[in-house]
Order: sequence, then C-alpha cells, then structure tokens
Amino acid sequence: MDEVLYGPMQLLVIVFDNPNFHGQIRRELDSVMNKGMVRLIDLLFIWKDEAGNIKSLETTQLDEEEKMRFGAVVGGLIGYGAGGEEGARGGTEAGLLAAAQENYGITEEDILEITEAIPEGTAAAILIIEHLWAKNLKQAIRDAGGVMVSQGMLTPELLIAVGEELTEAVKFAEKKKKGPQAAAAF
Repeated sequence: MDEVLYGPMQLLVIVFDNPNFHGQIRRELDSVMNKGMVRLIDLLFIWKDEAGNIKSLETTQLDEEEKMRFGAVVGGLIGYGAGGEEGARGGTEAGLLAAAQENYGITEEDILEITEAIPEGTAAAILIIEHLWAKNLKQAIRDAGGVMVSQGMLTPELLIAVGEELTEAVKFAEKKKKGPQAAAAF
C-alpha cells in the first residue's frame, strides 16, 4: 500500500469574547508542535478593537515545498471526489495555483467573512492542524484494509450538554409514564 503522507487534519474555529492574551495559547501550541504531536498547517488570528480596527496574524509550519505539495494533494483529493480522475487533474492544478499564491488553507474570503462577523472588542482564530501522532495509526488502519468513513471530536462541553439533554428527556419520559397511571387510579 501507499505510505500515508499526512495525518488527520482538523479545523478549529475559536471565538474570544473578552480577549485576554498573555502568550499562554502560543506556548501550549509550541509545546505540542515541538513534541511532534501536531503540525500547524495554517493559523489565522483576527482581533477587532473597540473602534473596529482589525489586526491579524497568519502563520504556518509548512515550508515552501510543503505548501506546494499540500496544495496539490488537497486540490487533487477534492477534485477526485468531485469529478473522478479528470477532476483530480484540475484539482491538483488549482491546488498548486492556490499554494503558489500562499492560499493553501484559509482564503481571503474566509478572512473577510470572519472580520465582518466578529463584534468590536473580540477576537477569532481559525487553525488547521495535522495530527502527526495519528499518522502511524492511520497507516496501520490502511494496511489492514480499513477506510475512515466518519470522524468527529467530542469535547467535554459537548458531553455535558448531551448529558443535560438526556437528563431532561428521561425526566419527561418518567412524567409521561406516570401520567396515565395516575389518571387510571382516580
């Protein structure tokens, strides 16, 4: 089988209602990158002050060759999914062109949409990270004939929300169950 070129990619969108930065996010991101756990494909950070002035920062860990390769691979995969082999050729060309214009992750349109969407005095960040730690697992799955068909991230906050909804559903079901029995007793 072909060697896995990339680990799973993840898109993170984060909003900061009351930005209070002291470098803690950068230090933690540097830590996981230095340990080889993740690679930063693209990061866009936007801050809009109270007057509506915008400051932004964009960075990546990809070198120029990797940007071109990444753009070509992603463009080819998207093109293949949309239009088979012919689509893959067009997608590869489009991906190379986008990478050459340093548009290998987050587009100008993305930036404009974000800056318009966030209120004054807030900030937003969009990260595309590659999970390097999962690359060998991905290879083992592929070697065993497995194909990833779905994935997702479960956060503790999501599990808490699901738990709260489940509790309400159980309470409702219990009330509904007791309702007819109570009426029958009269």
